[in-house]
Amino acid sequence: MNKLVVSMGLAAAGVVVVQMDCGSQTYSFVGSKNWNVSASLQGFYDDNYSTGPSKKGSFGIEFSPTITANIPLTQTEIGLLYTYGLQYYEQRDHLNVNPIDQSHTFNFWVDHAFNERWNTKINDSFNVGQEPELLQAGASGVSATPFRLNGDNIANNASIMLHTDWTRLFSTELTYGNAFYNYDQQPYAGELNRDQNTIDLDLQWHIAPETVAFIGYEFGVVNYTDGALIDPTTYIVNGKIIRYYSDSRDNLSHYGYVGLQHNFLPNLVGSARVGGQYNDQFNDPLLTSTSFDPYVDVSLIYTYLPGCNAQVGYTQQRNATDLVAVNQVNYSLTQDQESSKVYASINHRITPKLLVSAIGSWSDSTFNGGQYNNQDETDYGLGLNANYAFTRNFSGELGYNYDNLSSPDGGRAYERNRFYIGVTVAY
Repeated sequence: MNKLVVSMGLAAAGVVVVQMDCGSQTYSFVGSKNWNVSASLQGFYDDNYSTGPSKKGSFGIEFSPTITANIPLTQTEIGLLYTYGLQYYEQRDHLNVNPIDQSHTFNFWVDHAFNERWNTKINDSFNVGQEPELLQAGASGVSATPFRLNGDNIANNASIMLHTDWTRLFSTELTYGNAFYNYDQQPYAGELNRDQNTIDLDLQWHIAPETVAFIGYEFGVVNYTDGALIDPTTYIVNGKIIRYYSDSRDNLSHYGYVGLQHNFLPNLVGSARVGGQYNDQFNDPLLTSTSFDPYVDVSLIYTYLPGCNAQVGYTQQRNATDLVAVNQVNYSLTQDQESSKVYASINHRITPKLLVSAIGSWSDSTFNGGQYNNQDETDYGLGLNANYAFTRNFSGELGYNYDNLSSPDGGRAYERNRFYIGVTVAY
């Protein structure tokens, strides 16, 4: 709990620093055209680029071009975003280790209205990289690998949603989601390569123009796809031979929840989804187990002045972990973890050209099964950034990121500081 207080205290300090008059003006790089091209060049120092207990620091350079496009049609809007990242680490070059990291981020979305009552949204986010923030499910997600990994690791999250207004007061949302993860190197490929599929149905009641209440159900299946042996030992339990492969952690889940979305003010929106998750580890060769856990997703977004917004949120649910750690007493496997996460962010425009931002997060994950059953791993971080627009097409920025992971497995724990300064050109 002390770490939660420290993390959120630092985030609050960032909020206090930037609580100034936003003014009524805004400054934007993007003009009236439907596409935009930009490129940033940064110098950085990373004091623990391997995210290990023993720090290895390096200066470096990052080059990152971005292309965005927004195509508005009569009843359809199509959006595209692609970012390429190239990072050079000086210290790795001196050690005769590959000094180059490369990453790719591709986002695609389609909003289409069939008519006044039927509309659909399609989203896909495809990421290739090494850093945990590229391989997790968004800002509210908890990464299954909270540290940097070598290789071209892939995370793809896609969804398609159909919204239907059946009457003025009643509507439904039917959503199919898919998450695909492919890690480049062992043992992480065996532990984490997986295909996740979900089907979600929300029944919505429009209680008032500013309030929507809903009840929902979600069914999910997780299949681990690598087929590797994830623990080298063969166990004999009550005369039964036990060997743990990737698919030993296959599971299915049922979510039931109720929720509310409410516009407290035109610029203050809150949503809450609270319920339970029934989880079935049906493919564990030692003991098929089931459990019932809480499921929570709460957020509040406040746009307090033009160009200025703040967000806070909390999530709790089960998710994957790279930790296997078989218990040598009862021979159980670490199946997954139950994670609670608190996050907060603020973007504040001090002047029409100066934008500052701060983000803080804290997560606590409890392992299910294995050597560290019911023990907690804590991950928290802070990010600070300032961006100044010298002209409409040229800006400079500087920033700092802090990460800290504490774990009952001492080989996983680390602390990391990253500093950067750079420029961006946009057209």
